[in-house]
Amino acid sequence: MKEKKKLSLPAWIFIGMVAGILVGLLFLKNPEFTTEWIKPIGTIYINLLKFLVVPVVLFSIADGVISLKDLKRVGSVGVKTFVYYMCTTAIAVVIGLVLVNIFKGAFPALPGAELSALEYEAKEAPSVMSVIVGIFPDNLFKPMVEANMLPVIVIAIFLGAGVLAAGEKGQKIGDLINAAFEVIMKIMMMIIKLTPIGVFCLMTNVVAVNGPKIVGTLAIVIGVAYIGYLVHVIVVYGLSVRFLAGMNPLTFFKNLAPAMICAFTTTSSAATLPLNIECCNKMGAEPEISSFVLPLGSTINMDGTAIYQAVAAVFIACCYNMDLTITQMLMIVLTATLASIGTAGVSGAGMIMLAMVLTSIGVPVEGIAIIAGVDKLFDMGRTTLNITGDASCALFISRLERNKAAKAAAKAQK
Repeated sequence: MKEKKKLSLPAWIFIGMVAGILVGLLFLKNPEFTTEWIKPIGTIYINLLKFLVVPVVLFSIADGVISLKDLKRVGSVGVKTFVYYMCTTAIAVVIGLVLVNIFKGAFPALPGAELSALEYEAKEAPSVMSVIVGIFPDNLFKPMVEANMLPVIVIAIFLGAGVLAAGEKGQKIGDLINAAFEVIMKIMMMIIKLTPIGVFCLMTNVVAVNGPKIVGTLAIVIGVAYIGYLVHVIVVYGLSVRFLAGMNPLTFFKNLAPAMICAFTTTSSAATLPLNIECCNKMGAEPEISSFVLPLGSTINMDGTAIYQAVAAVFIACCYNMDLTITQMLMIVLTATLASIGTAGVSGAGMIMLAMVLTSIGVPVEGIAIIAGVDKLFDMGRTTLNITGDASCALFISRLERNKAAKAAAKAQK
């Protein structure tokens, strides 16, 4: 007798998302119930993911650096990764600007009375030098307690580099780090099995609380942002995966589906990191590369956030009846690209960086209040795009390193 085929995790996650939408629609008239009783279960799931983020980043990057076995190789992989991320982010901003300028005629200029009533208190954007200084921690444990990922990445890189530099003595610490990483990955798999439940609870609350009205008059700008997300994921990532990573794009998207759905519902690239690592390794990414590239990407690669910032900046400017110049458009490209480096991989962090972009082009920061109510919808798409970009990079860099190793092996045999 044939054994019944069990549904895969991606299938269960998708079922959880659809069920969440349907149940959310049933509670449109009573969203307080979902907020009080269903959303907390989703919050527990997110908390479990977040509690893993620091140890995953710390041990995965340190183990990745040690696995590379050569400090020169660490530098080589790091530079390639950074260049890839910055190029795709700059392209993302340009795509966002082109699309929003095509559709901006449909954006209404709001009456002065409505604008004067808007209030949004933005956090002060840090200066470039303060961001650079902040990357290097003055305390070993503080960045980990605060989940400040850039300093944690620096700590992990130095830890791995120190193990390599110490040679045979450092190998003992290297083995300990490798063992700790294995333990963390096992814990991660336990939590990932809860993803369908977490997705169901989160989606139920989002739909019940916001309902159809969440789109409202902002339907056009949300649509423009999602067109930008789709163009970027299909064209930029599709071509990257096909020609740079040497993989069929359909195979890539199918295998990455669990991580993409998780990102869409949790709106946190950091929380999706463990699942993203698992998906990339199954697709053939070198474990030491994915352990290094993906945590780095969850912190500095924010293509979806970049598109959102470009679309939102032009939309808010139109609401204030401001026509942006070419110089201001170029400033958006520069600021959004650089700002993406400092955007934390947590839900809603893009709003802080949007304040920086608006300030750079002279648009009132208070305008953020216009779209603050629907930021969740933007966030779902941009987070999904962000983690997809991280995965495409991991596969590309893995292929480069495999080709490099093959050439070195062939040369050694001659």
